[in-house]
Amino acid sequence: MMERAESCQKLYTRLRLWEFPDEYLIEPTDGSSASSLSINRVDASIKLVDAIPECSSVRVPKIQTIFGVVGMLKLVAGSYLIVIMERECVGSYLGHPIFKVVSMKILPCDHSLKDHSAEQKRVESEFYGLLRVAERTVGLFFSYDTNLTLSAQRLNDLGDESKMLPLWRQAEPRFLWNNYMLEVLIDHKLDPFLLPVVQGSFHNFQAAIGKDIIDVTLIGRRCSRRNGTRMWRRGADPDGYVANFVETEQIVQINGYIASFVQVRGSMPFLWEQIVDLTYKPKFEIVKPEEAPRVAERHFLDLRKKYGAVLAIDLVNTTGDEGRLSAKFASSVEPIQNDDLRYIHFDFHKICGHVHFERLAFLYDQIADFLEKNGYLLLNDKGEKMKEQHGIVRTNCIDCLDRTNVTQSMIGRKMLELQLRRIGIFAAEETVSSHPNLDEKYKILWANHGDDVSIQYSGTPALKGDFVRFGKRTIQGILNDFYNALGRYYLNNFADGTKQDAIDLLQGHYIVSVSRDMTPPSQKGGLESMANFPAALGVVSLGLFLTILSLGQARYDLRHLFFAALWAAISMGVAAVVKANGRIFCNRPRLHKPRR
Repeated sequence: MMERAESCQKLYTRLRLWEFPDEYLIEPTDGSSASSLSINRVDASIKLVDAIPECSSVRVPKIQTIFGVVGMLKLVAGSYLIVIMERECVGSYLGHPIFKVVSMKILPCDHSLKDHSAEQKRVESEFYGLLRVAERTVGLFFSYDTNLTLSAQRLNDLGDESKMLPLWRQAEPRFLWNNYMLEVLIDHKLDPFLLPVVQGSFHNFQAAIGKDIIDVTLIGRRCSRRNGTRMWRRGADPDGYVANFVETEQIVQINGYIASFVQVRGSMPFLWEQIVDLTYKPKFEIVKPEEAPRVAERHFLDLRKKYGAVLAIDLVNTTGDEGRLSAKFASSVEPIQNDDLRYIHFDFHKICGHVHFERLAFLYDQIADFLEKNGYLLLNDKGEKMKEQHGIVRTNCIDCLDRTNVTQSMIGRKMLELQLRRIGIFAAEETVSSHPNLDEKYKILWANHGDDVSIQYSGTPALKGDFVRFGKRTIQGILNDFYNALGRYYLNNFADGTKQDAIDLLQGHYIVSVSRDMTPPSQKGGLESMANFPAALGVVSLGLFLTILSLGQARYDLRHLFFAALWAAISMGVAAVVKANGRIFCNRPRLHKPRR
């Protein structure tokens, strides 16, 4: 078993929160006799104290158990501490417990707000509302003992000095979700309180293969550099960081052996956008097309530095708007292709349609040589490295969700079979499908992973999840896809703008400053007509509700499919009329001033 060397200071695993009228006190209660952390509720000043202050009739604290400090943010007039109130153990990573954040709480340090102007108070209230949105962030995971931001191979390659560092200093900044929120606490040298948090996915299972027990873990690590929601974060920024970039690691443990295989997904690496306008599929716009080759080069240079050779698989359509994006991707990559960078286009919809996903075998035939050459990490039962991964497969579609997840699960399955043959568990022709229990659990593993990644980016579970989960398309799965597609439409147009603002605020892409204009950005271009917005929203929402209701009944009577289509058409018609009249009611992000 690969173990982490003891760091100089362990993280506190259980804490007691004392909420006094004038301060918050966070006391370690995991058996250590360490100092407590004090945060002043007036000016957010921080210090360590050795004793709990005395209570009195006018200074009665509220006492709660918490499980970690996520970080602190400063707004216009106050600062806000974010802590973990509830956690759930979801498994282990290389022998160390992994926890999922169930709920967080924002603790205001804003007593000085009373001395500010009415306008500053109003703006502070708006920003605080965004924090409350961020408080409901899903898919957050952490460990008190090991660095969840690093793959097994990178953990194995850490030097002894690095292993002795606090976990937050070992962390990969790209995948440290609370990187910006920790900055204030880092300045005060509070290492035992600094809990690294990852956004993504974590699932595992155990199954029997004859007399052997296999443990399979799937970890998703979402990059925070261009984090956001589906329609509001597309493509790349000028530095080459792409939207919906997720590193997925599949770890296999059996008979003392550890095997790890990493692959990534991410939006097409050039500047493009898709501004919501109440149509079901807004038009794609390529921004500064002349910059595409430079941005793509930066993106792939970064991937090669971090992972080695890169195989880019582009799954988008060759025709229509998607075709324009694919052509720009191909032309941007063509000048920089070499032995360490290879591009393959595979028109998923044209070749596989909506049901024939077994035709992904044609894609595997094209990439098998790359996978065999660049391999995977393999440690024997003594912890000795037998193989290592020298390259990465990068997969994308438009959203990097549904087609991408089906494709990545196929690649992961093939690599699992290669690993088990190498270890000696599988015979030459044996496959995962030869073991029904393993096969079923493996499909569910990847389906759950795809749902997690999709919910974080689009707000709904993944489409085509029935194939990943059951190995075939089903009527119920197709109906679920229609239901989720409608859900995405609603969220993209009426909810994700605010959510995007919350993400940007939480991760430091927008920094609040008292020197900035205190007047919030104009709503024009977003909610252009507040008088008509409720009516438009009401009609569209009612149509979507009735569509979903009809779909729910379609399993019993197929005539309800007609009514579902009718209500959907009415909703889309209203949206089209609204757009044609120049009334764009979409819930757009309003924080336009980036951090850098």
